Amino acid sequence: MSTESAAPDETGSTTPEPAAEDALPETPAENAAAPGGGGSDGSDGSDGTEGDAAESAADGTQEDAEETAAESATDATKEEAAAQPSETEAELAAQRELRERIERRKAERDAPIESGTKLSGTAADLLAAVRAVESGEKPAGAVFEPESAPRRPAPEPARRPERPAPVSTPAGPAAEAVDAVRAVLAEGGAPAALAEQTATALGEGAEAVLREDPWQLLRVTGVRPEQADGFARALLGDACRPDDERRDRAVAVWLLEQAAVAGHTALDAPALESTLGRYGVADADAAVQSAIAEGDLLVFQDALENAPGAPAAPATAAAEGEGEGEEAEEQERPVRVLVGLERYAMAEESLADGLARVLNSLAKEESPQRSALLAAAGSARGSTAELIRAVAGSSLVLHTGGEEARAEPAALVAAAAAAGLRVCAASHTPYGKRTFRQAVAARTGAASESAEAGSTPGGTAEGAAVTVAELLSGAEGPGRDAEGAFDLDLLVLLDAPQLDVEGAAMLVESLPDGARLVLSGDPGALWSAGPGRVFADLLGARVCPVVVSRVPDEGPIGELVSGIGIGELNQVAAPDKEVVIVPVRDAGEAVHRTVQLVAESVPRAFGLPAGATQVITVGHGGAAGTRALNAALKERLNPGPGRFGGFDPGDRIAYSPAPNRTVLGQVVRADADGLHVECEGRPVVVRKDRVEQSVRHGWALTAQQAVGQRWPAAVVVLPGDAAKGLTRAWVYTAFGRGERHLSVVHGVEQALPRAVAERPAKPRTTRLQTLLRTQVPSPEATPPQDA
Repeated sequence: MSTESAAPDETGSTTPEPAAEDALPETPAENAAAPGGGGSDGSDGSDGTEGDAAESAADGTQEDAEETAAESATDATKEEAAAQPSETEAELAAQRELRERIERRKAERDAPIESGTKLSGTAADLLAAVRAVESGEKPAGAVFEPESAPRRPAPEPARRPERPAPVSTPAGPAAEAVDAVRAVLAEGGAPAALAEQTATALGEGAEAVLREDPWQLLRVTGVRPEQADGFARALLGDACRPDDERRDRAVAVWLLEQAAVAGHTALDAPALESTLGRYGVADADAAVQSAIAEGDLLVFQDALENAPGAPAAPATAAAEGEGEGEEAEEQERPVRVLVGLERYAMAEESLADGLARVLNSLAKEESPQRSALLAAAGSARGSTAELIRAVAGSSLVLHTGGEEARAEPAALVAAAAAAGLRVCAASHTPYGKRTFRQAVAARTGAASESAEAGSTPGGTAEGAAVTVAELLSGAEGPGRDAEGAFDLDLLVLLDAPQLDVEGAAMLVESLPDGARLVLSGDPGALWSAGPGRVFADLLGARVCPVVVSRVPDEGPIGELVSGIGIGELNQVAAPDKEVVIVPVRDAGEAVHRTVQLVAESVPRAFGLPAGATQVITVGHGGAAGTRALNAALKERLNPGPGRFGGFDPGDRIAYSPAPNRTVLGQVVRADADGLHVECEGRPVVVRKDRVEQSVRHGWALTAQQAVGQRWPAAVVVLPGDAAKGLTRAWVYTAFGRGERHLSVVHGVEQALPRAVAERPAKPRTTRLQTLLRTQVPSPEATPPQDA
């Protein structure tokens, strides 16, 4: 490990990523995330009320999921793009369909059940048969004679355009609605720039909603309670009271939204009530109860023995008798009271139901495909054989490992395709899709050019890899059958720690009965940008087989990252300067050395172009955050006037097409239609009014944006007060982004080894483990393997 000379000093000013994994805001002053100005990334604001939507959208961790998901129509100026829904629109439509399905399920649960009327499928057929026999309509033999199962009709093959048309960003709300909202905002003294965001967030009748309840402005990304209070005072005058029930409810919902941004799907009720008190809510319990009564929040009681890390329920005295003991145990069992937003609570319940269905739907009898998988496992070695054997016998399998371990799911995909299974592998990033295709092609002996060709649904293994977005939207992948389920037998999901509860629920709901699901990923990496920790919860629940890869990551970078994964920051031998430490004294020097590394040192030492190096830092704000670094790198690598929203042709960008998604690309040109960019070979047109919210420069990224991708070289910048944003998972993720070279611009001194040794990950409150253990009550049948 090489070290360049300079004395380290903790005088930088970079602050952590905005609420990526923080819990509730401690006080109004500590997290003054005013839109457009002071954000939770530590930047200074200009007016305190306009959202810095560019970073929040591109980072993939902010609440503007509501805004993005509400926009669904294509740009009217692009007739070719409007003739066919874009990948983003299709993905958002899939999200809406899932939520509607969850709503229907909830309504069915709440409705009274009449005898036999709520049955479906086999249960309904059996009831009808019994009634037919009882009435004498049919003899028992005729009714109960087994029939051969009807074959599922073959789906129509997906039709894809020969040449991809430019994808346009969805249109916003109607101009009349935006104008009406703008007028109300003006009356309340709020910035007119919030009009479109507000109209999108509040939906139809947004003007009337604001007049009736001004605190609904808190549903707009970046607006804080003190800002909504000022708006309400200006709009309501003397009728505005600090103890207004509407305010209390709105603040409670806002705090749950902030918790979702930090990754929580629910919160402990006492923690929520305590935080409400710090935001001026006099009767926090009444505020929570009012929000629950209005349907804004849901309340849950989970047994502590089923909660992650919770103590077991107290044992009952045997002398009280078996029956009395069970009753006393039920009475004494401790519970925790959780409060959550319906959106995430229902998604988590839907996910648990779907996983239980997957676990129970695999046929038990022997099949040619199972025999072929077992034969393939017999010819494989090590953990690869274990993975193939586990998939042969179970419908849900977890696989853990680092970068080199991806060869094992690649071998599984090749073996499954050879066994006649319709298989698909989905990655969260185009990089993951591309590299996995290459790994499968190497396994099957096919040429790399064949792997880079378009995917072949249900066909050869080489074309089986897609992105999750493509799979959900139908742009690529196996397509769907007549019942709306994926037309496949095996789905292998890579980078599984990036799954949030909503995305996981959509995927699992789309699996047909009898299909197998493999979740593969590195448990040491950062969790999802959206709420939940699906992969970690599944590992903790132990409801299915877990295969731990024994394939180590190679080279000095692999050795360094492997040590970080177990809490050790070791010095590694790097004879060819694979790992270099660059000490700096302050943030200004950190920016200077970073630009020097990207533009000069790394290209000279490794023969790489500047575009092959990715800069990763802790946060957006501060003197060495992504904003400052991108400005300095643009000035050096692609100087220009930035005539279109600060962008010029050739600029490297990070684009957020949907909530919690970031794709990288390059600016091509700009015209009246918007900003034309190319993302992973696909042309995209970003409307002018959407550029500020969804596009930012991409020479420097946060670790959350970089997870799931790798570059030939990576420069990780850690100046000064970046120390408080560091965790083991953050360091593990950031340091592992370089394939050939890693430079660490180091100014945090001993804070780095302390973070690696003492701070594994920031906790998240979720319910998935509890729900899974209720749905799958026999975890002891699963061999206890550690991930």
